[in-house]
Amino acid sequence: MNAQRFAVSACVTGLGAGAVLGRSKLLRWGATADEVREALPGDNLVRDPHLTATRAITIHRTAAEVWPWIAQLGQGRGGFYSYDRLENLIGCDIHSADRVVAAWQEVRVGHEVRLSPEVALAVALADAPLALVLRGGVPMGVQPPPYDFSWAFVLHEDSPGVTRLVVRERYRYLRAWARLIVEPVAVVSFVMTQRMLLGIRDRAEATEATAAPYFSHAHPSQSRPVHAARR
Repeated sequence: MNAQRFAVSACVTGLGAGAVLGRSKLLRWGATADEVREALPGDNLVRDPHLTATRAITIHRTAAEVWPWIAQLGQGRGGFYSYDRLENLIGCDIHSADRVVAAWQEVRVGHEVRLSPEVALAVALADAPLALVLRGGVPMGVQPPPYDFSWAFVLHEDSPGVTRLVVRERYRYLRAWARLIVEPVAVVSFVMTQRMLLGIRDRAEATEATAAPYFSHAHPSQSRPVHAARR
């Protein structure tokens, strides 16, 4: 366990040092200038944020075909399609799915999306197949989070069969010292989010295109597989 903690600490320290270089690029990876400026669903939840990150990727599938991968996000569900091993070093118990699972497709306002077995964000908006917005934060022991946070996943179908997935994080500090926690972690968030966006893209594009979205309510074993992922 000590070795694991050392590895995580070293990773965070190294990524934190990288924040000094190219910070603005990390906060807007893949996003166009218009996407960075545009108002997105959920922006009203965290007003006047101290830190905002907007990242994006193009996926050659319809929004309805990408949405099922967004709908099943979360620990104990489809995971986050990122670096599971790194997340699991700190006990998140994440196992990213390579299949769309019907039993994980229901997502409604008030539901929880877990980051780990003990930490969850609340679903603030669920507008299939256009937007999912989560809100909350990571508590500090028994104390509530020292910041307000929203996490939006927005799908724009710019042309037939081509979708832009835009992910936005907004942080507002509720304690003066919250900056010391959020801003170094924002660099880690870039690494994880970049991998997540690539993971969603690869899974969606590798799954056979369908004429209709996959919103049935079958058992988890009745799922649609990914045949081959692009790396």
